Amino acid sequence: MRRAAAVAALVLTAVLSGCTADEGSAAPSTTTASAASVLQACPDQPDTDATGADLLPDLSFDCPGGGSLDLGRAPGEPMVLNLWGSWCTPCREELPLMQQFADAAAGQVRVMGLISKDGRPQAESFASDAGVTFPSAFDADGELMTELGINALPYTYFLDADGAVAYTQVGPITSVDELRALAGEHLGVQL
Repeated sequence: MRRAAAVAALVLTAVLSGCTADEGSAAPSTTTASAASVLQACPDQPDTDATGADLLPDLSFDCPGGGSLDLGRAPGEPMVLNLWGSWCTPCREELPLMQQFADAAAGQVRVMGLISKDGRPQAESFASDAGVTFPSAFDADGELMTELGINALPYTYFLDADGAVAYTQVGPITSVDELRALAGEHLGVQL
């Protein structure tokens, strides 16, 4: 009985993981995978290359809620990009703070997540348990972490409207007030 349940869980995980679009293809706007996500769709980005002295690698990721995140394009507004995963213990406390900040900063600062080195079912369950709905892209293999040479989470990047890295927070953020202060100091947005 246990073996049958384990096999069924593996098959379900494989089926759900296979629902995301290939990295090189555009995600359809309406898919079963998008409809089932607890995460919001990633917003459209301007068709403008990111510019500045310090840029994140030019990578693109599909979002479980729909759309995609293209780090090679400017976000068009200040953005906080939080790298997280269900396996990351500090993320369990930090993600709800990111959601509170996302709610408070709506229209002034875009909050995005990047699910890193994780399985989609695990990340979706974790986000649901934490009450997180802000848009998050999916980097199952940790491609961005590899490009940046990091092996632990969380990392949070504060990007200006042109896509330049204004500040990098290594390790967890411990309060919404800390997020507000960092956005004010590095993005010039007072909340």
